[in-house]
Amino acid sequence: MKQTLEWNKAALLRSPLFAPLHPVLAELELECFPTLDDCNALLAAHHPPITVRSGAPLRFVAQQRGKLPLEAQYEPRCYLTGEVQMREHNWHDLLNALVWLTFPKTKAALNARHYHALMEENASGQTGRGAVRDVNTLFDESGVIVVYADAELAELLRNFKWKELFWQRREQVRAAMGFYLVGHGLYEKALQPYVGMTAQGLLLAVEPAFFSWPPAQQLKHLDSLLADYLAMPEYCRSTRDLSPVPLLGVPGWAADNDCAVYYDNTAYFRPGRRG
Repeated sequence: MKQTLEWNKAALLRSPLFAPLHPVLAELELECFPTLDDCNALLAAHHPPITVRSGAPLRFVAQQRGKLPLEAQYEPRCYLTGEVQMREHNWHDLLNALVWLTFPKTKAALNARHYHALMEENASGQTGRGAVRDVNTLFDESGVIVVYADAELAELLRNFKWKELFWQRREQVRAAMGFYLVGHGLYEKALQPYVGMTAQGLLLAVEPAFFSWPPAQQLKHLDSLLADYLAMPEYCRSTRDLSPVPLLGVPGWAADNDCAVYYDNTAYFRPGRRG
């Protein structure tokens, strides 16, 4: 994503893709691209204080350059010291910080999984990134939480029945299914949405009452629910645990997806079934 995109808080607050970030976005300045200090000010105002899984308090710091020892690299440093490195005037890093502020337990769980998998790889002499870090990196960058209170809708999504899900069952999707972006790389793409934009979905069941809760309560519940899921080592060990989601098919997430023909684009809404 080009770094020349201007800061436009009002546009972000209008976008349904950015809905999970709206509470923290509302606290930022209207005119200027947020700085490291702005992000730390939001962090200082967060209650309860955000910590990583090692117990260290979270803090945003300037990126350290050059070849670094293992403990100073991004994920180990975050886990061991709570320090999250950021580059100034960088959308990718800003959005990562905003996701930390929105889903702190989830981000801490992902960081812990990265750190422990990295330590295991090093101890075994493995070269290259293993499957656990692959799938967690994929979700951290491109993940979306898909919650559902109707198991039939979840099966339609898992089986790539896009037109039936997003068009024929449109009202049921609005009432009993929700999509919450987590991946900061995905948010970066959402600055300029395009047909072809696809997320990696992690499906979680919720009670029907969830959809009547205030947004703040929904976000808090999802953060705990997903963090608990990620804390179980048997989950998210393969990319097969994630389901592709063509985001601009979600009702209301694209200006022109309010007609049946929109979902006939099989280059985007790809058919298929997993073996």
